[in-house]
Amino acid sequence: MRYLLLALMALSTSLAAQPWRVVGDEQFAPYSFVTAEDDTPRGLDVELVDAVLREAQVPYEIRLYPWERVKRMLDRGEVQMAFQFAGTPQRQQQYELVGPLRSGSTVFMTTAKTAISDWQTLDDLSPYVIGQVRGYAYEEGFDRADLARDTSAQNPRQLVSMLLAGRIDIIVGDHTQLLYFIREQRALEQVRVLPRPLIQMPRFVAFAKGDTERARQFSEALVRLRKAGKLDEIQQRWHQ
Repeated sequence: MRYLLLALMALSTSLAAQPWRVVGDEQFAPYSFVTAEDDTPRGLDVELVDAVLREAQVPYEIRLYPWERVKRMLDRGEVQMAFQFAGTPQRQQQYELVGPLRSGSTVFMTTAKTAISDWQTLDDLSPYVIGQVRGYAYEEGFDRADLARDTSAQNPRQLVSMLLAGRIDIIVGDHTQLLYFIREQRALEQVRVLPRPLIQMPRFVAFAKGDTERARQFSEALVRLRKAGKLDEIQQRWHQ
């Protein structure tokens, strides 16, 4: 029995020393992205996650991949944590969600080619083809609504390009992010954001269902940094 206990203690120590493999979306600027020059993770969410993990004092490594691969890696147990997930009921059933890390406004963006000036119910969007990124969750009611959709975009940058090319009527996404890509293409005068947002969506990090210990460690560190104002400092720097 003594040797069994020693073996279990050694195994526990070994697991604790292994770095957390943390992954995020490589095409979610300005929140998480890589550049053509190298694959160094950059972005607001990368800095927020990095700060919390350092506060938690756990070894870790952050890498960014295409979003569909990020979800597969977490589902298969190839990584310990992933970000950034919308706080939808579907995601809550799939994962241990911790957060929110931050919140963002999900909006509809269109061009002068469409007549719509705003919307009150989702039925108001039914005459239009709405572009969204394949595999993204937006808001439960919208996700289930019977609307004409184009889900061929692999990332938000491609989605914006499709709107500007006239391939779709309306796109949906994070307000800050869509404007980031529109400015990147110097196309601010070609688009408009519908005044009514779809939702103010909190964004979470995710652990495998049942991985409550890692979730607890991250959550406690997140609370400490939020109370100390450190997360606000990081966000203000990115919003300048």
